[in-house]
Amino acid sequence: QVQLTESGGGLVQTGGSLNLSCTASGLTFRQWIINWFRQAPGGEREFVAAISRSADSQYYGDSVEGRFTISRDNEKNTAHLQMNNLTPEDTAIYTCAACKYLYCEHENPYWGQGTQVTVLA
Repeated sequence: QVQLTESGGGLVQTGGSLNLSCTASGLTFRQWIINWFRQAPGGEREFVAAISRSADSQYYGDSVEGRFTISRDNEKNTAHLQMNNLTPEDTAIYTCAACKYLYCEHENPYWGQGTQVTVLA
């Protein structure tokens, strides 16, 4: 049974930081690309960041480039999303996904349940 669990969301002021975690079980973690997506109220799901299996490559959506950093620790089956200089536009439910392909665009990924990030003006 594959499970992904996000944590680290919460309430933060504009300009603040949060560090999200995605912990996986039931799969060989190092074999999967880890993607982060977010969805604001009434909005569409948006790509945030992704990291390759060995962590050699990282990819970011335009709206978070330069502010967010994705990382992973394959020995602990955990990926992280460090979010800095947050703005109210970053308010969303953040969800991690384990995929065989970048952006999960050719497959049905394994999803976590999501963690709420709320940025106050």
